[in-house]
Amino acid sequence: MMRRAFLLFTCLLFTTAQGLRAEDIQSEAPSSVVRVNVTNQPWDFVHPWGKRPPYSRRAIGTILAGNRVLVTAELVANANYVEFETAEGGQKVPASVEVVDYEANLALLKTDDLDFLKPFKPLELTPAKIGDVLSVWQLENNGALLVTKGPMTTAEVARYPADDSPLLVYRMTTPLQFRDSSFTLPVVKDGKLAGLVMRYDNTTNNAEVLPAPVIEHFLTDAKKAPYEGFARLGITSSPTRDPQFRRFLGLTADTPGGVYISDVLSDGPAAKGGVEPGDVLLQVDDRPVDQDGNYKDDEYGKIAITHLLSTRRYDGDVVKLTVYRKGEKKQLDVTLKHRPVESYVIEPYVYDHAPKFYVLGGLILQELSRQYLKEFGADWQKKAPEQFVYFDRQQNEVFKNGPKKVVFLNRVLPSDLTIGYEELNQLIVTKINGVSIQSLADVPGALEKASNGLHKVEFDGEPRFIFLDATAVAAAQESFRQKYRLPALQRLD
Repeated sequence: MMRRAFLLFTCLLFTTAQGLRAEDIQSEAPSSVVRVNVTNQPWDFVHPWGKRPPYSRRAIGTILAGNRVLVTAELVANANYVEFETAEGGQKVPASVEVVDYEANLALLKTDDLDFLKPFKPLELTPAKIGDVLSVWQLENNGALLVTKGPMTTAEVARYPADDSPLLVYRMTTPLQFRDSSFTLPVVKDGKLAGLVMRYDNTTNNAEVLPAPVIEHFLTDAKKAPYEGFARLGITSSPTRDPQFRRFLGLTADTPGGVYISDVLSDGPAAKGGVEPGDVLLQVDDRPVDQDGNYKDDEYGKIAITHLLSTRRYDGDVVKLTVYRKGEKKQLDVTLKHRPVESYVIEPYVYDHAPKFYVLGGLILQELSRQYLKEFGADWQKKAPEQFVYFDRQQNEVFKNGPKKVVFLNRVLPSDLTIGYEELNQLIVTKINGVSIQSLADVPGALEKASNGLHKVEFDGEPRFIFLDATAVAAAQESFRQKYRLPALQRLD
């Protein structure tokens, strides 16, 4: 399985790579890259009032036109401090994040010290095609450029680290070695930037490369304010290869292609354009769609329509869809839109801002996110609560009619207010004092409606409900905060 580059680069051997030639090691300091040093400190989603210990990363940033430096978004997630450093070391300047897109895994950095970047030569972008020999740039400790070459083997649509954003990926084979600053590595073709290494598997020498077309799309969007991001259609589809399924749908030999639309995101672009579940998507503009949801791309051949809709189109573009519905072909105009991460019931990532929480008499209430699920480790899909993982993966279907967010009881901090409840955890909160909980923002208002001096907290699970003494909870809040040395008992924004 492909794993994140910064973990796997540390496992690479310090031996000479096969095929590495003496002329591939340049003695002079490279003129188009800088070292990027970052101190990251993520929030602790198990103890949401605090942060985890800080750690440092080093990477290679690619100089682009306009005094900007390109890196992957993973590098700067939850960054406390960013700086540029010359390849050979010695000169450093503070830097900051100008634009970041965690779904596309790209970030543009800048520095106020423009003199620092003046000696550098910006790289232009160029796409690559299957069979091209690409060069991966690394830096030796003395600043010399180490170049490792390998062929590009495929181009396909795959999920990016944020998990919910499939975009174009190049794959190449190259025997990379461990070097300092190996988190983000430029991939170069004919002296131009073809992409950035996003993942690397040292057991197979296979690299996944974030490609130039995705970078170009990001840079075009970055010129706008506010940044828009990659557009979505808002559908879930499945193949129609089964002859019996095609017969059931009414597809004949005159309609050889088409992909089945199994679900349409409520209030998404496709839904607003008139697309319905059960439609068969036959064509996007003038591009026929095959039975697997692919189309024939001019550069990459057969590839998923996600590339056509997300990378080759922009937020606000109108596409003409041809669908087959109940024996008829229909043409629908759909305006593509980016889906903000805040619109998810269970957000796929939470970076650069703290998680929300509410401590109620020892009950730690939070909003469920995939970032919380990832606290269970690399194998979180198996180790995290099964119901939570299911909700995350099927949220578009499960939560069509709400809530806005899933509020859950993480665990209970023991106190005399929660005797008997200490073992409760991982329970979905449905109501407090009879008020439906659509998000944590509903909690303060619900607590104003105590009945007979009691707060009634209801769950989607066992126990179905518990009670807390409302007066005692209010009186003990400050002493409880001091007892557990919490900086605050709630964060709702």
